Amino acid sequence: MESRVPAESASPGGAATSGPRPADREGLLQQSREFLDFFWDIAKPEQETRLEATEKLLAYLRARPQGPERKYALKRLITGLGVGRETARPCYSLALAQLLQSFEDIPLCSVLQQIQEKHDLQKVKKAMMRPALFANLFGVLALFQSGRLVKDSEALLKSVKLLQNLAQHHNHLQEQPQKALVDILSEVPAATLQAILPKVLKADLNSVLGSPEHLELFLLAQQKVPEKLKELIGPVNLFSDENIPRLVNVLKTAAASVKKERKLPAVALDLLRLSLREGKFPRFWKEVVEQGLLKKQFWPASYLCFRLLGAALPLLSEEQLPLVMQGDLIRHFGEHMVTAKLPKQFKFAPEMNEYVGAFLEGCRDDPERQLAVVVAFTRITNQGLPVLPTFWRVVRSLSPHALKGYVAWLQTTFLRPDLDSLVDFSTSNQKKAQDASLHGPERAVFRLRKWVILRLVSTVDALHAEKEDDLIEEVARFCFFHSFFETKKPTSQIPETEQQFSFPLESRTREVVSSAFFSLLQTVSTQFRLAPARTPDGQPWTHRLVQFADLLLSHSRNVTPLTPFTTQQRQAWDRAQGAAESPAESCELLADIQTCIQKSLGEKPRRTRSKAATPQEPPWVEVLVEILLALLAQPSHLMRQVARTVFSHVCVHLTPRALQLILDVLNPEKSADEDNVVVTDDSEKQSESGEVRARRGGRVDMGWGTVDGEDDGDEELGDEAMMALDQNLASLFAEQKLRIQARRDEKNKLRKEKVLRRDFQIRVLDLIEVLVTKQPENPLVLELLEPLLDVIRRSMRTSSSKQEQDLLHKTARIFTHHLCRSRHYCHDVGRGLGALYAQVERLVQQAGRQADASLSLYYFNAALYLLRVLKGNSTAATLLSPVAQASGGLDLSLVTPIFSSALTSFLTKRNSPLTVPMFLSLFSRHPVLCKSLLPVVIQHVTGQARPRHQVACVLLQKALPTRELRLCFEDPEWEQLVSQILVKVTENLRTLGEAQSKSEQQQELSSLGLLNTLLRTIHQEKLTVDLTGVLGVLQSQQQRLQPGGRSASCSRLCNLYWQAMKALGVQRPKSEKKEAREVPKVTQSPLSAKRKKKGFLPETKKRKKRKLEGAAPAEEAKPTAPGGDQPPSTGKRRRRKRKAQGPTQANGTPATKRPAPEAMTPSAPAKTPKLQEKQQPSQVNGARAASPAAPAGRKQPQKDLPEKGVSGKSPQSALPRKKARLSLASRSPTLLQSGAKRKKASLKKARKP
Repeated sequence: MESRVPAESASPGGAATSGPRPADREGLLQQSREFLDFFWDIAKPEQETRLEATEKLLAYLRARPQGPERKYALKRLITGLGVGRETARPCYSLALAQLLQSFEDIPLCSVLQQIQEKHDLQKVKKAMMRPALFANLFGVLALFQSGRLVKDSEALLKSVKLLQNLAQHHNHLQEQPQKALVDILSEVPAATLQAILPKVLKADLNSVLGSPEHLELFLLAQQKVPEKLKELIGPVNLFSDENIPRLVNVLKTAAASVKKERKLPAVALDLLRLSLREGKFPRFWKEVVEQGLLKKQFWPASYLCFRLLGAALPLLSEEQLPLVMQGDLIRHFGEHMVTAKLPKQFKFAPEMNEYVGAFLEGCRDDPERQLAVVVAFTRITNQGLPVLPTFWRVVRSLSPHALKGYVAWLQTTFLRPDLDSLVDFSTSNQKKAQDASLHGPERAVFRLRKWVILRLVSTVDALHAEKEDDLIEEVARFCFFHSFFETKKPTSQIPETEQQFSFPLESRTREVVSSAFFSLLQTVSTQFRLAPARTPDGQPWTHRLVQFADLLLSHSRNVTPLTPFTTQQRQAWDRAQGAAESPAESCELLADIQTCIQKSLGEKPRRTRSKAATPQEPPWVEVLVEILLALLAQPSHLMRQVARTVFSHVCVHLTPRALQLILDVLNPEKSADEDNVVVTDDSEKQSESGEVRARRGGRVDMGWGTVDGEDDGDEELGDEAMMALDQNLASLFAEQKLRIQARRDEKNKLRKEKVLRRDFQIRVLDLIEVLVTKQPENPLVLELLEPLLDVIRRSMRTSSSKQEQDLLHKTARIFTHHLCRSRHYCHDVGRGLGALYAQVERLVQQAGRQADASLSLYYFNAALYLLRVLKGNSTAATLLSPVAQASGGLDLSLVTPIFSSALTSFLTKRNSPLTVPMFLSLFSRHPVLCKSLLPVVIQHVTGQARPRHQVACVLLQKALPTRELRLCFEDPEWEQLVSQILVKVTENLRTLGEAQSKSEQQQELSSLGLLNTLLRTIHQEKLTVDLTGVLGVLQSQQQRLQPGGRSASCSRLCNLYWQAMKALGVQRPKSEKKEAREVPKVTQSPLSAKRKKKGFLPETKKRKKRKLEGAAPAEEAKPTAPGGDQPPSTGKRRRRKRKAQGPTQANGTPATKRPAPEAMTPSAPAKTPKLQEKQQPSQVNGARAASPAAPAGRKQPQKDLPEKGVSGKSPQSALPRKKARLSLASRSPTLLQSGAKRKKASLKKARKP
């Protein structure tokens, strides 16, 4: 606020030279700081702030009508008209207008004089010319907006003169002064305009047609003072042949001037009205609009034509509408609708919708004009497809009579399309890309019919708004008939059969019609519940369509379905019709539902009386639940949706007995019964098979008894005995076959029953999902936990089939997402708190006894959900102790032993199903309980066995940094806890670096991680904890963690160690790494370091070779490498040596340090004895010298192997070596073979004379 004082004091100072004394000015400034702030707020960009500041300023001035504040405010607003900010000028102009409107005693002429004196165009500097021009313009506009300018003739004349002077500065103000002049003169009376007209309008038609403003002024004078205008200019025909091009140019200029405003110029609308008054509208529309502006190929001019079309609709008669709706302009509008598809491209369709909607609303009493305009816009097509969307909102404004006519026209167009009446077009891209031969009338008819049927369906919304039920049924019957039926012979009983097609109805068109019919059916079913009251039986819409379909099926001579019904389908249809005709037999369940609903509506006022009258009658909710379960047993998706919808409305009245009916379906005893059935089946199989074997053996004995009895004799079995035996055997095998088939049938039956039972359970889960979703705060939801867990447990054991997996996934989704993670839960459990604590204990114990951690997680989450319910329970405030109330509603005396036992089991057992994330979730949700469980965790940090030492450290490391846990401790308690944990960790770190196994290494890592967490907590909270003990322990273990003494896998342990040391103030030394890098530089000689190559094996890794015989003394006597005291050779000396060694290379002496590629192959040492013998002459004849780069003390290669660096080129040694290399190349890779070929070619060239 202090920064505003100089500016504020300077502003009135400049204006006070002709007004009050400086003492008055200083007194005014010191009077009210609030008054001066109004002018700052007036110039702000926020409209609400500006209006509020203006209202406060006016209220302040009204309270002091005779004070100096009004004069200061007037001068301050006049000064603000010329500020540099363009957004502030209109704000000051509006405030000045309201000030002049509120205080009419202020003369306008004096205000205008002050504006001209403050912003004098003759004295202002060139740099300030633009602000001064706008200050004068906004000053005149402020006088006009006050509403007093048209009443003050003197001020009006001065303002008109000032605007005429401002119009000369076209570079800065453009056409703004002329527009302001036209606006002012349009408000003045006719007498005043007649007096001013000669001064503002030149008596020259060229001047009139020179700009839109002059033409608009001319049209204004022609409308208000035509006699004066005729006296001034004479008779004028604006629509003559010579004036039409000028009108086109003026309108084009006007279109460009409103390009940003996107509105219709007033001059264009005045010309339209003038042409209608003079009866020259066809000439104006054809020559000025379509032949003039439209041919300019200038989009602002095209938009002006579109706006003229929309504005002309209310002004035209029914006979004049075809002129504007069937010409080039409407076709150009359709092309714009098709091509304007890019996101940033301007689209005129919303603006045209506003024009058409306003027209339809304004002429509801003229349905013929409404129908003509809607049909005309529908006829604008792009290759047969209308450009308008199928869902056009303006149709809702049609009158009922016009709507009926529009539906009739759409049906006629679908049946007999008239392509000649369409205003059809093709875009330029379509003309270039498409082949005219492929786009005949059939394609246009298909596109048109597709749009018409969708337009008919979307019209149903407008029909419903007008309560045109008969018309809705007509549209539905039309779509249904042409979707699934066709006419064989017309009949008067079915009006749809009398509809004839001019073009055959294609199959793809019928697919579109059928899809549209189902969309219509969905709309009718959801929006219109029942038929109108004149329907005697109150049938639904769907039933009326079913009756129509039955009527069509019964007239097989006249109508035939496109897809004939099979015998079974026809029988199903007849049964459905019979069910619809006998509701007493088929709708018994629905009637029971209706009865239950009626009882539920009247249950409260009649509860006592009904119980006294019928004490044995079950509650209506239980009856309804049984009915819904019976509906779910049917394999019908419709019945499933019905049960789900009904249960969502009645679940609020659910009772424990009704819920138990649902849970009985998911009862584990069902699976036990199934197991018993299987076991019984197996025992029956064994008993039956034993009985069959006994019977078979008895019958065989009976058949062969005579043979055994007469074994001593020599008689054979007779024919009759053989026949009897065959019959017995045949009956035996037939019976066995029947038994096997019966067992198979029984298996299939049991399998199908199991499938149906699982499917039924999946459907019943819908009811549980509805209950959990709709009534999450119902106490009955708590009874779902254990039944759902039992389902999950059984399904995870036997989730082999897809159906079992579906049951498992759905149950797990309901349990996890809709129950445990729900935002709403039960807040009032009544007197069942003790049962809930017992249930928590039972769930935690079951979680610890599971064999799988994933299954244990479900039980643990259920226990956490119950803790959440207990914590947010409203009855805990009255039933629990003060300690429990302080702990958030939980009775820690009951909860802590439960989770303490589970945590102890988790930290002591090696194969516990509980996991670390479970307890971390418990700690984060219930920090008070975590405080009680921390001693158990701290106890298992140290110890001799320490099986879960790492887990305890991880739990503490994750739990200690949490803010919720910190809030549960007082400062002394927190310091004591941290100190206690630090002592335990220090004890563990005494054996740091002695780990041998991986588990021991993990224990060390976890201990160091916990130590870093403790140190971070101590430093952040600035706790007073003694750290000397842990520092001494860590420093004593530093030698064990040296990089040289440990493997690279312990780098993480070293990093954690030094991180802890850094927190204790000890920095990690860096000199050791530097010395380790400098060690090899001291031992190496400059030459060997310079010539060392990467990739060579060290001496200890190389294979030892025996010295060659005969050549060893010479090699030892002639060292080629310089000694350690000798300086390295320079580049020039090297080059000289190479030049001197050139002749020796021709004689076979090796000159290269690196071996040849052929000699470096892995197969080189594995040469056969023959190859070695062939290489012997080359070794004898060629002088074999050591490599100049080899050191003097290096061992020489073996005698029987050729040296890798030798590549003899002499004729004596070339031939044997060539054969050896060829044999090697034949067994080497392709690269070596190609090298051998090149060597062979070079040898051939060398042998040629």
